[in-house]
Amino acid sequence: MNLPNKLTVLRMCMVPFFVAALLWQGLWQNSFIALILFAAASLTDLLDGQLARKNGQVTTFGKFLDPLADKLLVVSAMICFIDMGLAHSVAVLIVIAREFVVSGIRLVAAGEGTVIAANIWGKVKTVAQMAVIIGVLLLLGLGQNGLLPAGIDVPLISNIGMWLVAALTVISGATYVVDNIGCINATK
Repeated sequence: MNLPNKLTVLRMCMVPFFVAALLWQGLWQNSFIALILFAAASLTDLLDGQLARKNGQVTTFGKFLDPLADKLLVVSAMICFIDMGLAHSVAVLIVIAREFVVSGIRLVAAGEGTVIAANIWGKVKTVAQMAVIIGVLLLLGLGQNGLLPAGIDVPLISNIGMWLVAALTVISGATYVVDNIGCINATK
């Protein structure tokens, strides 16, 4: 269990605290607390990968767990956003479906002794998802404190961001299928 893997596990452990802060309306400054927790968890994603590559600590465990931790963090936020009227359920279902498809491909590949690491589209998708979520959380925090300019429609902005992320997620998922079709066909 090297430092990059510990950071990945930490990211997963932060998820319930993030969700509790976001949904607990009675918590003072809950949106800003959720923003801080989500941003910190997102930074561990950047940091764990850089440390693993820099120090030669890339592991099979890390290649498996890192994308899982990302999915857990992002999907938890998006499901909360549905509950809060900030994301359409279909956009979130598209994201979740892609994650199941890619995870399925990874499981098939693992059964064949191959580990499929995140490709550039997967990384771009993850960064975009995290950026949109951080932006929405920031808007919520500003609104909670009366600092949001009049006329800013947070649910509309959030939903547009979620649909853009869903579109990027489809592109990312399609690249995984195309890039790894040989792995899928090899199991027949």
